[in-house]
Amino acid sequence: MKYTLLLLCIALSMGPTYSQPKYKNPKLSVEERTQDLVSRMTLEEKVGQLLCPLGWEMYEKQGNKVTQSKKFENIVKERQIGMLWATFRADPWTQKTLENGLNPTLAAEAGNALQKYIIENTRLGIPIFLAEECPHGHMAIGTTVFPTAIGQAATWNPELLTKMSSTIAQEARLQGSHIGYGPVLDLAREPRWSRTEETYGEDPILIARMGEAFVKGFGSGDLTKENSLISTLKHFVAYGVPEGGHNGNPNSVGMRDLRENYLPPFQAAVKAGALSVMTAYNSIDGIPCTSYEYLLKDVLRKEWGFNGFTVSDLGSIEGLKGSHHVVENIQDAAILSANAGLDVDLGGNAFFLLIDAVKNNKIKESVINEAVSHVLRLKFAMGLFENPYVDVKQVAKNVRNQEHIDLARKVAQESVTLLKNDDNILPLNKDIKKIAIIGPNADNIYNQLGDYTAPQERDNIKTVLDGIKSKLSTAQIEYVKGTAIRDTTNLEIQQAVAAAKNADVAIIVVGGSSARDFKTKYIDTGAAVASKDNISDMESGEGYDRASLDLMGKQLDLLKAVKATGTPIILVYIEGRPLNMNWADENADALLTAWYPGQEGGNAIADILFGDYTPAGRLPISVPRSVGQLPVYYNQRNPKSHDYVEMTQAPLYPFGFGLSYTSFEYNNLVIRKVNNTRYTAEFTITNTGNFDGDEVAQLYIRDEVASTVRPVKQLKHFSRINLKKGESKTVSFELSENDFTIIDQQMKRIVEPGKFKIMIGSSSEDIKLEDVINIETI
Repeated sequence: MKYTLLLLCIALSMGPTYSQPKYKNPKLSVEERTQDLVSRMTLEEKVGQLLCPLGWEMYEKQGNKVTQSKKFENIVKERQIGMLWATFRADPWTQKTLENGLNPTLAAEAGNALQKYIIENTRLGIPIFLAEECPHGHMAIGTTVFPTAIGQAATWNPELLTKMSSTIAQEARLQGSHIGYGPVLDLAREPRWSRTEETYGEDPILIARMGEAFVKGFGSGDLTKENSLISTLKHFVAYGVPEGGHNGNPNSVGMRDLRENYLPPFQAAVKAGALSVMTAYNSIDGIPCTSYEYLLKDVLRKEWGFNGFTVSDLGSIEGLKGSHHVVENIQDAAILSANAGLDVDLGGNAFFLLIDAVKNNKIKESVINEAVSHVLRLKFAMGLFENPYVDVKQVAKNVRNQEHIDLARKVAQESVTLLKNDDNILPLNKDIKKIAIIGPNADNIYNQLGDYTAPQERDNIKTVLDGIKSKLSTAQIEYVKGTAIRDTTNLEIQQAVAAAKNADVAIIVVGGSSARDFKTKYIDTGAAVASKDNISDMESGEGYDRASLDLMGKQLDLLKAVKATGTPIILVYIEGRPLNMNWADENADALLTAWYPGQEGGNAIADILFGDYTPAGRLPISVPRSVGQLPVYYNQRNPKSHDYVEMTQAPLYPFGFGLSYTSFEYNNLVIRKVNNTRYTAEFTITNTGNFDGDEVAQLYIRDEVASTVRPVKQLKHFSRINLKKGESKTVSFELSENDFTIIDQQMKRIVEPGKFKIMIGSSSEDIKLEDVINIETI
């Protein structure tokens, strides 16, 4: 008895014998915690962390109460999942509407419920990652909807993009999200391709600058920051140049082209702090991107030092069998992609088969260990083990608040691009007697929001008609739709003609649409299926590739009929790709493109039409005259293209082009040498017009002689500058070694001695100042 009491006393004096696992100790390093947790996990638990199933079926909503669903409970039990994708998503594919979907507050409650269940009902209590689509706003009900990426790029304003993406990150994190899919860094040189709207255009420098800015707004990879969001870069790589414009089709991009044009935007975004990279559906020179070891390991991790995780696009692992036919079954597809360096399975059905593959010695468990470590490190770095829940009370006042709405208007204003303005018909006088507002996109909320947009309350969206109504009296306005985008029934062309005859000017809003509807069919990846039996407005957006770029339906008939009245025409294109503008260029008195301008697009367009904002958007992609010209990007390699029998080789509107209500002069170019590969280009811009406004100064370089074929010119720097009327500013661009490098015949990145022409202007074709520098022997 005494001996027992002695032992008890000794034990009590030594304190508690239980110590919590290392992975639960926040004082230890992320690496220590990760290694400890992986060492405790079963194979099934490890593979579970690599699965990212679809999330919108994982909650149940009853009135104003939301909880986890039985499906979620079952999948947690059966697969011990580590992520969910698109939990808060609402659109026709998910069958989530304003009625049965989640408002921001309920979304936060749903996220907390899912998090609580998985922590309390799994052996190790690992928090779940919630990934959401965030390219131009969090794709959820009640969030702020910004212009799509092609419009964001038209601002040529990286600083503004950082403010925008920071707002998107805040709204997503407040609702419980941790990963934001975006930015899309595909180089778009095939406008027939359905996803052009999701890109920053045709130029690698512009894409890189915009991508960096977007990632910075997500927190630059510092997951300890409040409202930081893991940025998932899409789509790795060379996805935007598919053969025939068919989404997901192969391409034959060469290794030099890949390294000079397609990879640099991704590298810049990784350097800026992106911690997730999504593989593309396509193959490159016969190798599917989802199983391309050279890209996923040698380039991404070894060369660039990427320390986040890679993720498949939805169903792209299965696509190794079903689309590319490089394996016989889905398990082999999972093995091939995992060995190549793919970490996470979006969809979650292919990698589940890795459990059996490891047990049967078809793949090493060390491959699984490495992949799961990439994921768990970020969960620890984000502090999810200590703070897995969000404050529901903060959501309503901080999602889509007035500050965010104002920012959406600002981005839309800066994106609208004026392409023609004969006799300075714009801006319009608000004292105008009568305006006819006509066209399928004049008062259609979803046609201006773009793909990857959730349903929104009508009052949240401002169309062109709404915007003009805010500036004029009802008596000054007559609205007629005229026609739809694609449907050729229910025409109101004669009514539109009558309205135009009665008006001093006709504002006609045409173009395209990525608006999904509940009649459209969708494949498992969420891409829409084009069908002659289902005529919606949708002619752009994922899956809607085009054979031509012409206006669809009876839109051109509408334009011609209104033109015949003799009433001046102001034509506005709302579009997801550069559509045919040949008739507009010849016949419209003024022409603008607003791309898909988001929820405040109508207000922004009205601001420009009536002179409350001076347009300064610039084209991030060339506008072709014909699909027969394609590809028609400005920085093609030498030799310069020659004219066709039928037409010029030049695009209708070149890259970087955009007009203003004011005018600018460029003077006093001075190029100073800092050292052999560093120069400063300094010049003066003066606003010589009658309006305050922005100018977008652009610096291009031409390598006069090189050992490999170079572009005819290449954008290297740009800056959007605000100038009051009569004001002058000095602009300075710093040229560094990277601006002069080429990839030589041995695939080495070098600077060769020789002459370089420095060109500065307001577009790729409107060069105002130029000089030549000579780089001496390196």
